[in-house]
Amino acid sequence: MAAPAQHSAPSPAPSPASHRPWHWTVSVPAGAALLLVVTWGRDLPPVLVAVVAVLLGGAVLAAVHHAEVVAHRVGEPFGSLVLAVAVTVIEVALIVTLMVGGGDKTATLARDTVFAAVMITCNGVVGLALLVAALRRQVAVFNAEGTGGALATVTTLATLSLVVPSFTTGRSTPEFTSPQLAFAALASLGLYGLFVAVQTVRHRDYFLPITTSGRIVGAEEHAAPPTDRQALTSLGLLLVALVAVVGDAKTISPAIERGVAAAGFPQAVVGVVIALLVLLPETVAAVRAARRDRVQTSLNLGYGSAMASIGLTIPAIAIASIFLDGPLVLGLGPTEMVLLALTVVVGTLTVVPGRATLLQGGVHLAVLSAFLFLAVSP
Repeated sequence: MAAPAQHSAPSPAPSPASHRPWHWTVSVPAGAALLLVVTWGRDLPPVLVAVVAVLLGGAVLAAVHHAEVVAHRVGEPFGSLVLAVAVTVIEVALIVTLMVGGGDKTATLARDTVFAAVMITCNGVVGLALLVAALRRQVAVFNAEGTGGALATVTTLATLSLVVPSFTTGRSTPEFTSPQLAFAALASLGLYGLFVAVQTVRHRDYFLPITTSGRIVGAEEHAAPPTDRQALTSLGLLLVALVAVVGDAKTISPAIERGVAAAGFPQAVVGVVIALLVLLPETVAAVRAARRDRVQTSLNLGYGSAMASIGLTIPAIAIASIFLDGPLVLGLGPTEMVLLALTVVVGTLTVVPGRATLLQGGVHLAVLSAFLFLAVSP
């Protein structure tokens, strides 16, 4: 391998102060979690909504910090997998909790949330990462083999879980029958498990960052990695921060609903706003990785989060459906299917060369803008 012509900035070494009780990366998630306990299930006044929103933003930044500490300790692609799976598990728990007590009004909640997550990650996270990397280094470089496999898996999962229900004939509505839902759940879980095995064991090198000089960034780093104790502490604080992010997003959702209703927007906009809040940690982490010339890490986060959102949500919903009284509508409408097809085509054309410019980043963000606009004005 040729010697690198330049070195990208290493991940910052974790400071011991970041694990002390008074440091903001500890105190902010703890405060956000405590406020979550105090405010859960209550109708908040505008001032308290603002306080929750500020702490939610701080918890997002703390989550990114602790995810980077864990990632520095375990290396890629395990680091990006930790953040993607942690966020998705908590998101799935929130969806299931809302659906169990929601009745018919939550029939499309799983579909709307998963589709919003796919559009935000595959267009927003990926587009922002490519844009930031191209602005700093003219060309964003990544591994086409690994990213192509991730995109293919996301496409298959999204089609089986969100498109096929609109064409099956077992029900008069875009729903799976019980055997069809069981098959979709097993297929989703199996594909996700297969991808994780390929990503972390068999073809791990396909998912390691590549700098613009052609250097593969492996486990080695210029900065000393954190100790096991620091990594475990950050892992615990990461989970606390993510619980606070998702829980506080749910706490302020009534205020969001009132604002959406006052503006005359469709109810589905509430799910989009909450998905944007929940996916903030991945978005911030992906942009920061792109700034350090680690575009592959950003794409691992984007496509990995989309994949985990489907691969973990559908099996969880399939199990929860045993206890659900209302219908479970998973099939997308025509507009959403067009946007999903456009996302797949654009993503494929972006991934195949293994290099991207400002144009590809802008195109992805244009697709995200179309999704957000059509969610508001369908």
